Amino acid sequence: MKKLIAFAFACVFVLGTSGIANADPDAATQAKIDALQAQLDAVKAQLDVLKAQQFLAPAPAPVATNPPGTVPVRVKTDSATFLIGGEQVTVYGNLDLSLDDTTKGLAKSYTLGGSPVGDVGYLSAVSTNLSYIGVRGTHKLGPLSGLVYQLETQIDVSATSGTANTNSNNDTVVKGGLTSRNSFIGIANKSGTYRIGKTDAPYKTSTARMNPFSGELGDYAVVMGNTGGDNRVEFGTRFDHAAWYDSPRMGPWTFSAFFSPGQNRSFDDGNISAGESSCAGGNVPGSGALPPQCNDGAFGSAFSTALVYDHGPVYLTGAYELHKKVNRTSDLADLDPNDVVDEQAWKLGGQFRLAKATTVDAIYENMTRFVPQYLEYQNERTRDGFWLALTQRLTPKSDINFGWARANPTPGDPGQHNTPGGANPDNMANMYTIAYKHAIDKHVSWYADWAMTLNHPAAHYDLGAGGRGITTDCHDATPLSAFDPTIAPPAQPVSYSGPHCFAGGRLEGFSTGLKLTF
Repeated sequence: MKKLIAFAFACVFVLGTSGIANADPDAATQAKIDALQAQLDAVKAQLDVLKAQQFLAPAPAPVATNPPGTVPVRVKTDSATFLIGGEQVTVYGNLDLSLDDTTKGLAKSYTLGGSPVGDVGYLSAVSTNLSYIGVRGTHKLGPLSGLVYQLETQIDVSATSGTANTNSNNDTVVKGGLTSRNSFIGIANKSGTYRIGKTDAPYKTSTARMNPFSGELGDYAVVMGNTGGDNRVEFGTRFDHAAWYDSPRMGPWTFSAFFSPGQNRSFDDGNISAGESSCAGGNVPGSGALPPQCNDGAFGSAFSTALVYDHGPVYLTGAYELHKKVNRTSDLADLDPNDVVDEQAWKLGGQFRLAKATTVDAIYENMTRFVPQYLEYQNERTRDGFWLALTQRLTPKSDINFGWARANPTPGDPGQHNTPGGANPDNMANMYTIAYKHAIDKHVSWYADWAMTLNHPAAHYDLGAGGRGITTDCHDATPLSAFDPTIAPPAQPVSYSGPHCFAGGRLEGFSTGLKLTF
């Protein structure tokens, strides 16, 4: 507008000068008039251009206003982060769905006798894997401290949320319910972060970055942290009612410590913990045709800690976890009370970037169940194991991953449906996996993977433990045992006897899926 006014004054001046000159025209004056006219034409042309620009310029964007009494909300366009009242709140998530084709093992691989009920061959399925959505934020309490919080829940995209009622396990936890995953409130300051709620323990998270097959068929949780080879991962789990501490970064070092009280009034942890709906360690009393107690791995208090060194191309960690008074009396026919003992695990892990395109992961793990010597013949929980993985970047957006897990033999075996049990069983297992991954953009990726678990005759490790919606394990299709009111005494009023676990299977699967992260 100021430019338009300036040009208008210029026009008046030029026109006025032109009028005076025309009063006494001679040759010299006419030349001046022509020069001034040329200047006037140029000024008019610029004036026309400025008028057009003023007409075409977009109106200024309206300033957002908030109704009285409301909190202003702004969105950061580079992420799913909102500014509410000047404080950041972030919405995040992971959606992973796959098409699977898996087998429980060829019939000839069950070498110790017996024949599983149902189809143990290849079965096609759609699986939701480690999918979740959450919100987290920080409320400032002072110049150097704040309240931190997080609410996170599982998202079962391809299945209806509900309790688990399968031939593998029965659980009353609704994993699709609000805050079913890591959720907490805590205080963060320069001394570290202190939280209470539910979370994955430091033992689990310390080596999570060494698992390039997380949520896929070849997830290292099939062997790592999995003492007995079932679909529950004892030393790689999420704990309810917990408190934990994470240190600030001290050069290349960080430290974490965790405690979860047992909250159990029984002396042997055979009851459900106070405030919970299922037994500690998963499943409800009586699951899997077992006695109606928490005696299939329920534990009391738990402790976990991890120390991490992270500098440049080297990541090293050492972690330890202890479960107090683990009740496994269902492993014995006489429910021996001495089969309620502590279990512990420790591991050393390292990740090494050998070059910009090559990463190598290695873990050694040792797990121990402290049973009396006379019960060692059925101790399938004491063993060690290994994990090796290689990730090779092929292009800036694609890579190929190789993994190998080994579960070494245990001192004993309580016996499965096709194994006699006893000391020194042949229950070693190896898992091999390959996965190709391609990033479509920074949020969407596609993967294809293959995995195989080779169980020795007395082993029953699975495929899919640790987060997959569809797990392929040792259980056959024998229906669950249940009370049958149509059977009159003195006959046993129970129908069926399942499920049955068959050791020695060769489990194999193929999977391809899409993953969205934000």
